[in-house]
Amino acid sequence: MISVAEALQRILDGVHRMPTESINLADAHGRVLARDVTARLTQPPADVSAMDGYAVRAADVAEVPVSLTQIGESAAGSAFEGTVGPGQTARIFTGAPVPKGADAIVIQEDTETDGDQITMKEAPSPGQFVRPAGLDFSRGDVGIPANRVLSARDVGLAAAMNVPWLTVARRPRIALLATGDEIVRPGEPVGPNQIISSNTIALMGLIKASGGEAIDLGIARDDEDSLRALASGARGADMLVTLGGASVGDHDLVRKVLGQDGLELDFWRIAMRPGKPLIFGRIGETPMMGMPGNPVSSLVCGIVYLRPAIRAMLGLDPHASNRTALLGEDLPANDQRQDYLRATATLNEKGETVVKPFEKQDSSMLSRLAKADCLVLRPPHAEAANAGERVEILPLNGETTGI
Repeated sequence: MISVAEALQRILDGVHRMPTESINLADAHGRVLARDVTARLTQPPADVSAMDGYAVRAADVAEVPVSLTQIGESAAGSAFEGTVGPGQTARIFTGAPVPKGADAIVIQEDTETDGDQITMKEAPSPGQFVRPAGLDFSRGDVGIPANRVLSARDVGLAAAMNVPWLTVARRPRIALLATGDEIVRPGEPVGPNQIISSNTIALMGLIKASGGEAIDLGIARDDEDSLRALASGARGADMLVTLGGASVGDHDLVRKVLGQDGLELDFWRIAMRPGKPLIFGRIGETPMMGMPGNPVSSLVCGIVYLRPAIRAMLGLDPHASNRTALLGEDLPANDQRQDYLRATATLNEKGETVVKPFEKQDSSMLSRLAKADCLVLRPPHAEAANAGERVEILPLNGETTGI
């Protein structure tokens, strides 16, 4: 058996970064930016007012009160084309260009009007309530750096920068192939010796949350022809993921059939719990990952290996989800396999995350994984840990995972 770290590194070394594509800005939310976004204009394009009031020369209102003559009006979309000279002012509204000659704004609450005579009651400093040209960004500025998942804020900024198209990483296409006579799809009749296939549905969600595109190839029966026929549907995919093996031995049939079709096996079996019988290899240019048939083991392997692989294919940090937290209860020493304990997470009075693993960690209990907030990582041969110690976790909820 190899270690989790070695297995993950081999998987990351075995995948390639996705090519890029151009998409409409309206479709860009959640995609991974592949090229910096630079501003195509300056914002604001000229000095503009930050308040409703009067554009003045600060030198004219150094001593107040003082009366100035209004010579015009500047509104957003309708600038005053004249020049504010000595003893003059122009009515101005928020977002409107500051007229030539003026260098400050007196807000309307600090004025009194009498026809075209405006009394200024407060003395602004030069530049007060003026947003200078380029305050937000200037033409050519990099507003959004590459290699990030685009948020609503990002696409809004790109729109303000007048960028209608973005270059993003193509979503990795991950083909999923479930195997086994004993599994049926949700909603189908369930025989006395059959179980519902939850693995495909769960991993489709994980793939989508990680930025990939899932392709459901169906369920291959414990038959070489069935497995070979459905596996052929992975042509053109960026990775093939099989789920489960055959009744005669976990992955025996998968390795036999795909081996005849050119599978080059990299490794099989990892020192981890749950998820020991995971295989990785390559069929031609297509990476292949063989997941355990156990639903909890399959999804944990998806979190530990498939999600980082997809992130690497998108040009993102594959290790970004790792965090630490305080242990909420004592844990015994660990054996030679790296453990991933399903756990709940709460905040203590200091705002620190405290995690408590479920007492029962049986890999058949998918409900426990659904209720968990994180996985607590226990390295091989870890010594007994006491409550209050800091441990490494993989979050399962929130913006960073979406799993």
